[in-house]
Amino acid sequence: MLDADQVRQTVAWIAGEQHRDGALPWSAGGQLDPWDSVEAAMALDLGGEHARAAAAYRWLAGRQRADGSWAAEYRGGAETAPGAESNHAGYLAVGLWHSWLVSGDEELVTGLWPAVRAGLDLVTRMQLPGGAVSWALRPDGTPDDLALLTGNASLFQALRCGLALAELAGEAQPDWELAVADLGTALRGRPEAFADRSRYSMDWYYPVLGGAVTGVAARDRLAAGWDRFVVPGLGIRCVADRPWVTGAETCELALALVVAGRRDAALEQVAAMQHLRDGDGSYWTGFVYPDDARWPVERTTWTAAAVLLAADALCGASPASGLFADPWALPAAGMADATAPVDWLAGGAGRLHP
Repeated sequence: MLDADQVRQTVAWIAGEQHRDGALPWSAGGQLDPWDSVEAAMALDLGGEHARAAAAYRWLAGRQRADGSWAAEYRGGAETAPGAESNHAGYLAVGLWHSWLVSGDEELVTGLWPAVRAGLDLVTRMQLPGGAVSWALRPDGTPDDLALLTGNASLFQALRCGLALAELAGEAQPDWELAVADLGTALRGRPEAFADRSRYSMDWYYPVLGGAVTGVAARDRLAAGWDRFVVPGLGIRCVADRPWVTGAETCELALALVVAGRRDAALEQVAAMQHLRDGDGSYWTGFVYPDDARWPVERTTWTAAAVLLAADALCGASPASGLFADPWALPAAGMADATAPVDWLAGGAGRLHP
C-alpha cells in the first residue's frame, strides 16, 4: 500500500498540476472537466491543501452559466466542449460537502452555496418521467431522452450532499428531496430507464458507490460482475470486453466494496493497481496487459485522486472518510466542526490500511 511519504508525494503532484488561477485540469495545460476537477480537489483537501482545493472550487463557480450548468470541457479557461451535462452540474455539491467535513470552512460553503443550488436545481429540471435524470441538454435547452446509469448514481450522491448543505444553509429544498427519492427508486428497480452500457464497469459498481444500492443487494451486485471485470493482481477492466485495466475505476470499485462491507477485497484492489504508480507519485490512467503497455500515455489528477479517496475510506483518516465509506449515513449538518488533521499526514497512521 502507501506510506505517509507516498501520500504526500501524490498530493504534491496533484497540486503541481494546478494552474495559478485555481483551475485543476487532468494535467497541467490539459483539458479540464468539472466532475474530474472536483474529484482532484477533494484529494487536495485530504492532503492538507485546503486553500488549493478552495481555489479549484471557486474557479468552477466563477464559470457556471446562468442556467446552472458548466461546459463539458475547458482548456486555458475557455469552453472547448460547450455541451451541458447533468453530472457536471451536480458534482460540486459532493466536493463542497466533502470540503466542509474536512475543513469546516464556513466562508467557502457560504460563497459556493448559490452555485451548488443552481447546479442541483438544473439537475431536478432535467429529471425525466420515471425518476432518471437526462444526461445532457439539447441546444434548445431542453433535456434529451438519454439517461446513463453511472451519471445518475453519481447524481444520487450529489443530491444527498446537496440536501446536507441545504440544512447547513438553512434553506429547505423539497424539490431535491422528491427528486432523489424518485431517482433512488429508478436506480434500484427500473433498469429500463437507463441506456444499456453494461459492458462498462462503472455501470456495475456505481449504484453501490453512490449509495443507492446497499446491504445484501450491494454485495450481490458486486459478486455478479466480479469475474467479468476483475483481473487478479492488476485491477479492473474499464470495459468488460477489452484487456485494459484502469486505476480510477479500480479505486472506485474499492470505494463500492467498502460500502458493501468488503473491506479486505477493497484493500486488495487498491494494492493491485499500484503498478500504475509513477516515481513522482502520479498514476498512469491505464494498462493494456497483453501488450505490457500503459495506455493512454497520460497521468491524470483524477486517477491520483481516486487512489487517495479510496485510501481514506479504508483507513478512516479524515472527517470526510464516511462520505464514501457509508453513503447512506451522510453526516448531519452541525457535525462538521470535526476538523481533526488527516492522520496519515499527521504521523499517526503509519501505513494506509483498515
